[in-house]
Amino acid sequence: MDAVTNVPPPVNEPVRQYVPGSPERAAVEAKIKDLAGEQAELTMAIGGMRRMGGGEAIDVVQPHNHRHVLGRMGEATDDDMVTAIDAAHAAAPAWQALSFEDRAAIFLKAAELLSGPWRATMNAATILGQSKSVYQAEIDAACELIDFWRFNVAFARQLLAEQPLSSAGAWNRLEYRPLDGFVLAITPFNFTSIAGNLPSAPTLFGNTVVWKPSSTQQLSAQVIIDVLEAAGLPPGVINMVTGRGEAVSRVALTHPRLAGIHFTGSTATFQHMWSTVGRGIAGYRSYPRIVGETGGKDFVIAHPSADPDVLATALIRGAYEYQGQKCSAASRSYIPRSLWDRMGDSFVSLAESLTMGDVASDLSLYMGAVINARAFAKHRGALERAGGRASVRMLTGDCDDSIGYFVMPTVLECSDPSDEVFTTEYFGPILSVHVYPDREYSSMLAQAADVSPYALTGSVIATDRAAIAEATSALRFAAGNFYINDKPTGAVVGQQPFGGSRASGTNDKAGSVLNLTRWVSARAIKEVFSPPVDYRYPHMG
Repeated sequence: MDAVTNVPPPVNEPVRQYVPGSPERAAVEAKIKDLAGEQAELTMAIGGMRRMGGGEAIDVVQPHNHRHVLGRMGEATDDDMVTAIDAAHAAAPAWQALSFEDRAAIFLKAAELLSGPWRATMNAATILGQSKSVYQAEIDAACELIDFWRFNVAFARQLLAEQPLSSAGAWNRLEYRPLDGFVLAITPFNFTSIAGNLPSAPTLFGNTVVWKPSSTQQLSAQVIIDVLEAAGLPPGVINMVTGRGEAVSRVALTHPRLAGIHFTGSTATFQHMWSTVGRGIAGYRSYPRIVGETGGKDFVIAHPSADPDVLATALIRGAYEYQGQKCSAASRSYIPRSLWDRMGDSFVSLAESLTMGDVASDLSLYMGAVINARAFAKHRGALERAGGRASVRMLTGDCDDSIGYFVMPTVLECSDPSDEVFTTEYFGPILSVHVYPDREYSSMLAQAADVSPYALTGSVIATDRAAIAEATSALRFAAGNFYINDKPTGAVVGQQPFGGSRASGTNDKAGSVLNLTRWVSARAIKEVFSPPVDYRYPHMG
């Protein structure tokens, strides 16, 4: 096709509300019943073929009802990883030969399928397997993934249009090639949208991918592959392997054809991957691109001028939605004494009133369970340690894993702003509060800016414009996404490009053109129409 095309202008997917009696609520309830009533075979998808991983069998359970097995997968072996890498390599020439329009059309169709007939299935799988409330599943598994697929096409088209100047008698142009090898995508349990975006974004430019989702997100990961295949994704373009990932380190991270890593997960895992690549840097065909979004110890800072209702809402939504299992979740807050004396008791009561339970059986609940036994033990240990320090006072909070992995909304008031509760990422519904003297706003900002190794998200709540400006300046490098009079969560594709720096990652801004630039290897082409025929220059006359 000889044409310079325009892609459909992307628009953020409207969020459905799932009010009682609505068609969308009935549809997702029916899908929950269907998926919960069967034990799925959670297979790998390699070169278009579905088969179980060759290693240890792993059960996937409902976090809010851990006796209920949703499905079973097999741990990917070294041989499985080699097969996946070979499949990506074999699929690359045909995938690269397709036009951008042909590749883009697949993801635009996938977005339409997810917006329509696959929406309830994707949300139901996320509710069951990841213990999200129906609203949290909707904004993540449906809307954000739809947005990624639509906006990435528009951002890619924007990047392809970036071309150099040409001088008289010559034509300069840029070709945006894929990377020279395969991209390894490793995705987390907490966002189905991230699990869909990380392997698919690089493929727009002709890359092929080996994808290892989190084992605790495998049920909805299976649906992602189903949707992409229904949209026409060719075999071998995205190859999904299952399990906990030991073979990834042994095989994929050290493979000579590794060209890039697209990662979201823990800081420790990302640092391990980076150091593995660094140690073997001489063995790769090209220098691997490394893109990672990792942890956070995200803050909400209140000025004495803050509206207490705005602050309470930002804290509740920021700290406790999806059980605090967002890398952007509010986990430390700084509140002036005058404001805390007015609203502290009512805020604690509000936290205690949040409903929690089996989110698959009761769609009205605000919170579900944390993801697994390991996470539960980590949170319980953090609360036990906090209870042993005189500077920390637990205002509310508890744990119970008898039926599901439930950690109640927790508020820890701490007089020491350098305590562990302000520096260590827990990744759960645990909010620490430091109450500071009103007159010490400036010094509090300076301490809060650097006390944590992370720099992902944060917010300031204030009505005093000078205080907002001061916080914006003082916290410039403390958060890659900064919010004014809002919670520090909920970045929307195309509106707030997401990512942080320091121990929070490489700040390559998912949901923007900045991320996509990492998945191309540009070639500059210069063509001269009247080439010189004499090597001598005028100054030599």
